[in-house]
Order: sequence, then structure tokens, then C-alpha cells
Amino acid sequence: MFQPIYTITNKILVNAGAIEAAREVIENAPLVPDWEAKFRQDALIRTVHFGTHVEGNDLTLNQAERIVKEDPGRDESAEEVAKRSGVVARERDVQEVINYRNVIRFVDQLSRLGKKTGSYPFGEKELLQIHSLTTEKLLPSHQLGTYRVLPVTVRGVVDGEIVGRPPLPVEVPYQMEDFWRWLINTHPAEMHPVIKAAVTHYELVRIHPFIEGNGRVARAFALLILASEGYNFKHFFSIEEYFDKNLPDYYSALASVEKNNGDLTVWIEFFTEALSIELSKLKERVRRLSVDMAIKSKLGKQIALSERQVALMEVLEMREELTMADARSILPMVSDDTILRDLTSLVSKKLIRKKGKTKGARYILRK
Repeated sequence: MFQPIYTITNKILVNAGAIEAAREVIENAPLVPDWEAKFRQDALIRTVHFGTHVEGNDLTLNQAERIVKEDPGRDESAEEVAKRSGVVARERDVQEVINYRNVIRFVDQLSRLGKKTGSYPFGEKELLQIHSLTTEKLLPSHQLGTYRVLPVTVRGVVDGEIVGRPPLPVEVPYQMEDFWRWLINTHPAEMHPVIKAAVTHYELVRIHPFIEGNGRVARAFALLILASEGYNFKHFFSIEEYFDKNLPDYYSALASVEKNNGDLTVWIEFFTEALSIELSKLKERVRRLSVDMAIKSKLGKQIALSERQVALMEVLEMREELTMADARSILPMVSDDTILRDLTSLVSKKLIRKKGKTKGARYILRK
């Protein structure tokens, strides 16, 4: 049976620690439903854009966002969707974005179903469904959700040079069978879920079981593995963004395994670092928008705050009081009238109280 080779280095341990710290904050943040919906939508858009851009898709983040927000149906043509959303681009690029939007939603549905039933569906059936969704209208129907029967080479997106020669088609079913045995029989107590996802990502890229779409399928399936073991982070994050913005390092880390005779250590270091960096940024964003953790304990309920109000509350948590001059320094690009409205709103929500009048007023955190 396939057995991954790697060493738990200090770097992997540090990354895993950062991931666990971020997970604790993200999973327990008392965000109101509106904020959670906004976080998930933002993560979906970034995942779809960067997950296709890393493979050479030319659409901008703004164009991908417009297509995702149009919420196109699977029966619609890429041409129709592009026209309706006002996106001028290659039909294939638009179709890739539509498809990957469907893939990420499918993965989210599977993870929510698993959380509800306590049994996460991930296996060959789900992998083939993900591939079918990834390449719908891009490949002939007989190639959707089926292992390849032709040899392939892997070329770099930047310069087009050959960076890998996957197994011959005849070997694919056997190597995939070996992979499934390892995946199903590896329990969380034996391997950290993040390392398991990293190994899954690499093996699917190495075997390259499909004629096209392997990178997107590998990344999406790795997300499903994370979710199956309680690491979906409320669907708030996008690891694809880090991969796309560090493309040479991404491909170098993947290539390091073959150069190191099958040792996955460098790749796992890169994967865990990518996840820890993205989640640490998300943790800080969640923390800023969840100053109402303390508020919730005081008032017994959740209160939605704007980002400006959160910034004001953060400073008040550290200081005893706040003046208009202080507020201007915190929000330098905001008018006095807007700041005053924010402060008045915080007073009405019984989060702060006002002492004094007019320009000399001070605002104090309610205890």
C-alpha cells in the first residue's frame, strides 16, 4: 500500500500550531449571520478566481466576481453568462470560472452533509464528480469524470517547459486504487488532517488521473479532506490565493518530491505554510469583526458592527476613553459627521457612553 515519506520538521510544527490557533478563533467567533454569509461569498469568489488563475485563466478577480455573483445555471452557455455580467473574455475562461464555482459549491455541500450526518462522503465517486464539474463543456462528454487513457506531460504555466511525466494510462487505475486504500485507512490519530490534505493534493497531482483539470481537482479534493476532519474553517478561507501569488514556489515545492526521491517534507512545509498564512490573516480579520465576543458576554446577544465601529471599539478596549480627535486619527479618511454617527450608534447599542457635550465630549466603554 502507498505510504507517504516525510519528516515532521520544526517548520511544519510551527505552521500546524498557527493553523490550530486560527482554527480556535475562527470556529468560535460570534459573527452574526450577515457577516458569515459575506465571509463565505468572499472566500468563494477568491477561491474560484485564484483556483483557475493558477492554471492560466486570464480573467481578473473583478471579472470572476461578476460571473460568480450572476449565479449562472449549468444549462447556460459561457457566452450568455459573459454577456449578462458584462465580461469580455475568452469563452473558455468564463466556462472554467463557472465550472469551478460549481465545484466549490459541491465540496461545500458534501462537507455540510457530512457534518449533519456524521459521515463524510469522499472517495472515487466524489472525485469523479468533481472532475466532471471541473471540465463540463470543456472536454467531450466521454472524458468527463473518467480516468485518462492517453499519456500526458505536465508543463509549467509560466514558460511551458515540461515539469513532470505522470504514470502511463495503464498504471493510473492501479495507482489510484493504492491511493484510495491509503486514504480510507489513515485515521486522524495517525496523521494530522492538514498533512493528510497535503499528501492528497500531491498524490492527485503526481498520478494526474485525468486528461485535464488535475490541479483544480486536486486542490478541491484536498479541501474536502480538510472539511471531513473538521477543518473547513466555516468556508471562510482560500488557500488557492496563496498558491497563485507564489506560483514559482508552488511548482517548485511540488517538484521537490521527485527530486528528493519521493520525500514529501518540503511540499508539506509549503502547504502548511500556505494554509497557516492565509488562516492567520483570516483570524485577524475575524477578530477585528468579532470585538463583540466581549460584547456578547456582556449583553448576551450578538451585535453587528461596521468595520469602522469595530476599529473604534478595538481602541476603546485598550484605552479608558476616546475623543473626536482620537477617532479622527483612527479613521483619517472618514468625515466628522460619519464618525459622529458611528459613535452615536455605539451609544444607542449601549456599548459605550458619552461624557460631556459638543467637541469636548469623551466616549467611554461601558463596563
